[in-house]
Amino acid sequence: MAYSKIKNLVFVSLCAGLVLTGCAKRQYTEDELYDTINVVEDVVIDENSVPIFPKKAALTTDTAQHFALDLPKRCLVNWDNQSVVSVIPEEKIEIIRINTGDSLPDLKVSDYSFKKMPVKEVLEKLLVDTDISIVEDQVALEKISGSISTSSLADAVELITKIGHVYYTYDGEFGEVHLKANGKWLIKMPKNETMIMAMLDAMRGAGIHNLLINWTDKTVVFEGDYQTEREVSKIIADVASKKYVLAWDVDVYRVYPKTDNPIIWMNMLPAFGENNIHMSIPGVVGRALVVSPEINTKTLQEFISSQASMVLISQGTFAVPNGWQTRFDIGQCGKEDRLETDLIIGATGTYGDFGDSKKIDAKIVLSTSNGELSSFTIPSSVGDNYVIIGIPTHSFVTTPETLISPFAELVVFMSPRLISIVDATKTQKPMQLSGDALRDFLNE
Repeated sequence: MAYSKIKNLVFVSLCAGLVLTGCAKRQYTEDELYDTINVVEDVVIDENSVPIFPKKAALTTDTAQHFALDLPKRCLVNWDNQSVVSVIPEEKIEIIRINTGDSLPDLKVSDYSFKKMPVKEVLEKLLVDTDISIVEDQVALEKISGSISTSSLADAVELITKIGHVYYTYDGEFGEVHLKANGKWLIKMPKNETMIMAMLDAMRGAGIHNLLINWTDKTVVFEGDYQTEREVSKIIADVASKKYVLAWDVDVYRVYPKTDNPIIWMNMLPAFGENNIHMSIPGVVGRALVVSPEINTKTLQEFISSQASMVLISQGTFAVPNGWQTRFDIGQCGKEDRLETDLIIGATGTYGDFGDSKKIDAKIVLSTSNGELSSFTIPSSVGDNYVIIGIPTHSFVTTPETLISPFAELVVFMSPRLISIVDATKTQKPMQLSGDALRDFLNE
């Protein structure tokens, strides 16, 4: 038995030696010897791990921030069905102050005067024999003077607050008149969407941006102080008194020369004919050309394609009441990763008689968040187009180096349109003028 055990032990030892000898001849890879382990911020990551992202601040996402119901109306131009002049019926525009609270008691005011007093003190003196108290939610420092011969209490309070450039609401339950510097309004807009956009653009051009637009019932709600109300009322009155709205359809291109040379724009003269280029207007940067209707987006693209490649950066339309200012934000109607996203096209336009002929007198301003890039004062006839050339793409590059050619440039094509607002009894539906009807309109 003892011999048997020793023999078995030797046999096992020999087998183990053979196994070890065999292992010594094989080369193991690193992956076979060790498992690869990824550690990110003390957390083990493998193929079964759930992705871990850093916490972000509570801010509206970019895609939600840029959501706007009017963009489909703004960011598309039908160049094949463009109307240079159109006629629409006049519609009433109303502005109504909302959230005014309860009605004041039916009391009469007579022989009441005040001189160089704050609004709160004027009202406290007026209501001294009533149970109504004055609560100043926002302090009004302005001192006012005036007199009231005979009036209702509601009209008297309205007059006093209006003189003091403040607004009031009445809480009947607690008998309190609250004074505030800001008010809230609702505007009943026209049914025509171009008119709505003209009104909105005019208000935004006046610096009013907190606009809540209901495109279904055609209303706009906004808040602001006395100056805001005054600006909006002026726009509404101006639209009601003036019978024209100006609009511009716009294409914005980035142009890459096919060679290491800039585009030769002088070749436009033999290409299109001298009679089709009416004016050349230099700016601080770039140049604006006033061209005939023969030069449109298609013919312009055909001309440029012989020397360069073109990429459409943005496209859209914007409108403004006659004589007012508006703007077109390139980034609203273009891809967010474009260099030119920061570009804004501002426009002020007036249609009227200039030297015994009817002209559109416009000022076009190109600007970015860093300030004005260039501007052009452009007088043109109805039907003319604008081509802005020579704006270097490098104007929008923010890095020290770039792969973009130094001869790449921004080209803006703008086509102004005239919208005539006429008495509703003279036309029941919008009309587009062309041919003899257009000539007769321009000669009126």
